[in-house]
Amino acid sequence: MIVDEILDQLDTTREKMLIAISELPDEALMQENVIGKFSIADVLVNLTVWEAELVTGLMRLDQGKKPGKLLAAMSDRKSYNQKRYRENQGRDLDRIFDDLQQVRVQLEGWLESFSEKSLADKKRYKFFNGRSLAQIIEEVTFKNEAKYIPMIVSFVNAQQES
Repeated sequence: MIVDEILDQLDTTREKMLIAISELPDEALMQENVIGKFSIADVLVNLTVWEAELVTGLMRLDQGKKPGKLLAAMSDRKSYNQKRYRENQGRDLDRIFDDLQQVRVQLEGWLESFSEKSLADKKRYKFFNGRSLAQIIEEVTFKNEAKYIPMIVSFVNAQQES
């Protein structure tokens, strides 16, 4: 089942990331210039805002509407990321982790509301340009998250060595 595969990938990727950062002190999570100019906390916020945008997009799809904001974000990721970064600077670390978890729970709930066919059919949603909803979900969630894990692990390893 596609939903089960997506849920497994979401869990696997998130677990890898959380295990990697589990031993870091708060100061290390907030340290700038860890991933490019960003802190690990900034990356967690970025993952959260993308998943929140996806949840809103899934809600719109469920209502028979086009997920305009999600499509706009995906068409200009750099601008979207920069805007969300500016909006979320200075957020409390506890709030960042709470939001990260809450939006994931919402996403998992929404995944269950889509049929296997609507997730897999590349022609179902014309505005995804030949990509299935499952591919969009993968791109926005665990594939996005997975690209940060090697950089986070490198930082963690460097912290442990020093």
